[in-house]
Amino acid sequence: MSTSISLAGEAVHLLPDPALWWPAGHTLFIADLHLGKAAVFRARGLPVPSGTTDANLRRIDALLTRHVARRLVVLGDFLHAVESHAPSVHAALRDWRMAHPGLEIVLVRGNHDSHAGDPPGWLGIDVVDEPWRIGPFACCHHPQRVSGYEVLAGHVHPAVRLRGMGRDALRLPCFSSGEGLTLLPAFGDFTGSHVLAPERGRALFAVGGGRVWAVP
Repeated sequence: MSTSISLAGEAVHLLPDPALWWPAGHTLFIADLHLGKAAVFRARGLPVPSGTTDANLRRIDALLTRHVARRLVVLGDFLHAVESHAPSVHAALRDWRMAHPGLEIVLVRGNHDSHAGDPPGWLGIDVVDEPWRIGPFACCHHPQRVSGYEVLAGHVHPAVRLRGMGRDALRLPCFSSGEGLTLLPAFGDFTGSHVLAPERGRALFAVGGGRVWAVP
């Protein structure tokens, strides 16, 4: 179940996948995909499961189909590192792109993209520097303010800690929105998260159990 909010006068939907859907622009926004991170870990001797790239791409498939998106905007960190350019990762990306030949894809370069290098040219991705403007939105990787625009950004991997009775606590990814800046949760697996402290003027929306809800 998604949550609908208004940003810069536009209706958007915070999705539990997690992603942000802008219906009027037929655009889906995701942040911090970090494709090939598991391959990087294995290349560096860390025993982690394979198949995370395929799983992440299947999740994007489902989002694109459900919302009939014409455009996908990745708010930085498409690939995790140089080792992400592994044959298995490229093969998965090639098959995925062939299934979406008419989809416009824009990557706003993030810090990991600077190290990993741009995606292969045959993916047909427009790679741009931040801020990249579309409608009322300024798409960035690093959180910042852009005068006259609502900034959509990633990088932080925001999370919220929910506390119950006694020592019970739950850490969940979240969206954060306020004062011209909306942060998206990390989309990829094995990405970690950063708990945001309460702050006046900032609304947090927890993501978990197939739902997105406002945190009191």
